[in-house]
Amino acid sequence: MFDAGGVLTRPIGGRWNPRYDFEAIVAAHHPQVRPDRFPDAIASGQRFLDAASTTPDRTDYHRTILAALGIAEPSQRLLRQLRAPAAGPVIELYPDVRRVLADLHRRGIRMSVVSDNWAGLEATFAGLDIAHYFRGFAISEVLGCRKPDPRMYAEGSRLLGLEPHECLFVDDDPQLVAAARALGYQAVTLDRDARSGPAGQVITSLDELAVS
Repeated sequence: MFDAGGVLTRPIGGRWNPRYDFEAIVAAHHPQVRPDRFPDAIASGQRFLDAASTTPDRTDYHRTILAALGIAEPSQRLLRQLRAPAAGPVIELYPDVRRVLADLHRRGIRMSVVSDNWAGLEATFAGLDIAHYFRGFAISEVLGCRKPDPRMYAEGSRLLGLEPHECLFVDDDPQLVAAARALGYQAVTLDRDARSGPAGQVITSLDELAVS
């Protein structure tokens, strides 16, 4: 069971939300908005996400940022453009992902994705040509809850047809890994910046799964 962002994928442009072309799209509709207002507005959007018990509607998230920019009544055209797929990729795979997923798949290991994300992640992964490796996707917006809610983990293991103790959960957030262990899952933290970590608790590359 894999988390997505920070484990399998990373954002192009250096941030997850909003996507890399957010400022350019808004500026095309509202050129009067000063560029120096975007950082505080984006921080307001992040607080909105953090306060929600599940992944909120993407348009509500965009409205929060736009309101902080002084755009109280954004046009439907602007909102549609922000919600539409970007002109280019917004995320990319870490270098170790494709070879490790292929190796685990060849070994007959069942895999699922458990991610605090908006609906549509499966299509994004299909575009990256890795969706076929997974039995299914447990997505917070779809389930109406976020990790560490037990329902997220339970859906991930249900998709695999396995009991919690038969599953290994991989996430880059140690608190979410601890929550999985408390529910009876095997779990490890992926810390790509660490040189090493406690054996059986921290890995620094997905390659460590391929040899386990």
